Amino acid sequence: MDDRNDNLILLPVLPLRGLVVFPKALIHFDVGRKKSISAINAAMKNDQLIFLVTQKDAAENDPDITKCYSTGVVAKIVQVIKQPDNSTRVVIEGKFRAGIVTPVFDKNCLMAEVEPYPDKKFKHTSEQLGLMRAVRLEFENYVKVAPRVPNDIIFKVASCKSCGELADYIADNIVLDYQAKQTILEELDQTERLDMLLDILINETYILSIEKDIVQKARDRIEDNQRDYFLREQKKIIEEELGEDDNPSAEAEAYAERIYALGLAEESENALIKECKKLMRMPYGSQEASVIRTYLDTVLDLPWNTATKDKISVTKLRKELDKSHFGLAKIKERIIEQLAVTKLRGSQDGQIICFAGPPGVGKTSIAQSIAKAIGRKSQRIALGGVRDEAEIRGHRRTYIGSIPGRIMTAIQNAGSNNPVLILDEIDKLASDYKGDPTSALLEVLDSEQNNKFVDHYIDIPFDLSNVMFITTANDVSQIPAPLRDRMEIIELDSYTREEKFNIAKKHLVPKQLEKCGFTAKEVKFTQSALYFLIDFYTREAGVRTLERLIGNVLRKCAVKKLEDEQETFKITDKEILAMLGHKKFTTDKLPSKDEIGTVNGLAWTSVGGELLPIEVAVMEGTGKLELTGSLGDVMQESAKAAVTCIRSHANSLGINPQFYKNKDIHIHAPEGAVPKDGPSAGITMATAIYSALTGKPVKRDVAMTGEITLRGNVMPIGGLKEKSMAAYKSGIKTVIIPKENEADLEEIDPVVKEKVSFIPVTSFSQVVPIAIVDVPVISEKQWNAVADNTVTTKSENISQ
Repeated sequence: MDDRNDNLILLPVLPLRGLVVFPKALIHFDVGRKKSISAINAAMKNDQLIFLVTQKDAAENDPDITKCYSTGVVAKIVQVIKQPDNSTRVVIEGKFRAGIVTPVFDKNCLMAEVEPYPDKKFKHTSEQLGLMRAVRLEFENYVKVAPRVPNDIIFKVASCKSCGELADYIADNIVLDYQAKQTILEELDQTERLDMLLDILINETYILSIEKDIVQKARDRIEDNQRDYFLREQKKIIEEELGEDDNPSAEAEAYAERIYALGLAEESENALIKECKKLMRMPYGSQEASVIRTYLDTVLDLPWNTATKDKISVTKLRKELDKSHFGLAKIKERIIEQLAVTKLRGSQDGQIICFAGPPGVGKTSIAQSIAKAIGRKSQRIALGGVRDEAEIRGHRRTYIGSIPGRIMTAIQNAGSNNPVLILDEIDKLASDYKGDPTSALLEVLDSEQNNKFVDHYIDIPFDLSNVMFITTANDVSQIPAPLRDRMEIIELDSYTREEKFNIAKKHLVPKQLEKCGFTAKEVKFTQSALYFLIDFYTREAGVRTLERLIGNVLRKCAVKKLEDEQETFKITDKEILAMLGHKKFTTDKLPSKDEIGTVNGLAWTSVGGELLPIEVAVMEGTGKLELTGSLGDVMQESAKAAVTCIRSHANSLGINPQFYKNKDIHIHAPEGAVPKDGPSAGITMATAIYSALTGKPVKRDVAMTGEITLRGNVMPIGGLKEKSMAAYKSGIKTVIIPKENEADLEEIDPVVKEKVSFIPVTSFSQVVPIAIVDVPVISEKQWNAVADNTVTTKSENISQ
């Protein structure tokens, strides 16, 4: 009993999870449990010896001695390494077997008294030598089927001298369950231990052989599939090279059938078939195959052979246009003429029309009405701000995300090859480093070239000759000359007061009534109310603001209907004043009496005509000329020309010829903050200067417009229609116009013609007796003689 107690060793115990350590084995593992680390620390303080034992249950996190096997290995700690994750890595060398005899309590770690089980030394018998040879042979078989075994292990197996050492080393270096390894560790008889290992090796070798066969069969099956795939691809390429490809894929064949059905030109057809052949050679899921599919779908969706049938009836077309738009007679007549020619020829007239005019006068809407009237589909292409040429011609397919240009996209959306394409705001095109979209439109809008228009994305010619192009612009001067040359410009003037009234009455009010949920019986606008809106709340060329104001009034009526339960509304001047507040604009008023030096001129603006009074004051001075009223360069030159005209005809006009030496002349054009320019106020300023120099008043109900020359001739002007409407609204009875503008009187509103008298003149001598009170008529002979004498005198002075 005493001898046994002398062999016992008190050692810290380190439980291992799923790991069995054999004698003479050098291993390393991580230690993370608190008690295990304490056991390591305790061993390092006492000869570095520790008892390693395997847990019965690997899932147990805090085992005691009873939950561990009793047999283990006494080992020496070779090295302890602290890891960054607060765990400890130890390198341990197994020494000899031992078994737990008595557990010893320790609050920090597991401790026990262990009894060593050293291997006994004895001579090997023939049976043991044969067993060792059999184990080595079976280990060789195991190595053949097992995952790669290092050469140093194979060498060590061959050099082991004893049964126990051979059994321990092989058991430690083969893949086994930890329970099987524990069984080998617990066997103290070396022969039995080696015999037990032989059975385990034979069993493991058999299982690994079966596993290897299964894996090989699976690998062979996969390789066969890959082999079949590659052979099929090779067969397809060989057939294509030999021209024997009679079995294309179903997808490519479907595309080819659709291409042949279109009946395209040979070059176009060949280009598309070439894309189909590319598709056949590509795997289905490849990115390039997807690009080709998208391209073919886009091309085949274009309406190559689809066209709508024109329903051109001149009478019906005229009624439709009159129904949708009031006025615009010149435009309607031009459209009817073009469509009449189209019907007679049986083909599209190549002329491109451009509607030019201020915003809001109905350029885009009348283009849409034309398409509707003739039964064609229409697409609007907004060109404002477009800077990239590819927006018109499309992107080349070499770029990621490439798409067709706006022209081809519009035709695709229209679904026919003869739609009406409305190119809106063509004067707003810009250019930058990406190209000039204006230049890209040259081919599109040229009837001699657009029958073979090539979009960069589509890359085959498309016939645009059947497309009816209508463009719109606000400022024709902003359109480049080559593009402007391809279009017929039709000017849309700003609407007159009467036209605005009729548009509001026939179109805007019914449209806004429907939008606001009213009927014509519930809300009625009086004529004076519509005129009141036009005169005092709008200053525009078109009718957009007028439409918004009508909608504003109707929305206020809707609130009243719901709050006050009012059923009907009669919109008068007073109602509008109450709903919209004070007047935003005032009408031009005539002077209350005839005044000296004040003449009513007429001016054209983007929002219509206006009365432009010119005031002249003459003072004692040294011959200075003062011009105020924010006058532009051209208008300042007109003022100087008017002064020179008066001075050169001073004798015939009854004016002191020396006035330019002792009189200062000040010419002013109210409103002073509003910029004014143009030559058409020439005769107005000349008349005002004459009145101020002679002291004779100007008739208050006379207005005038015309450019004046140094010889006193009256030159033509523009915007007579708008100017005449301004005169009518202001109560003018007589308007003096240039003789060369007499033909423009045909465009004047009949209401204006009825109320206003238009007097054409050719020279300033005819203006004076019409505009000035109590002035005798100057004969043309006397006027011309004075002018000729003046010119002659000037020529003599120059020669001297």
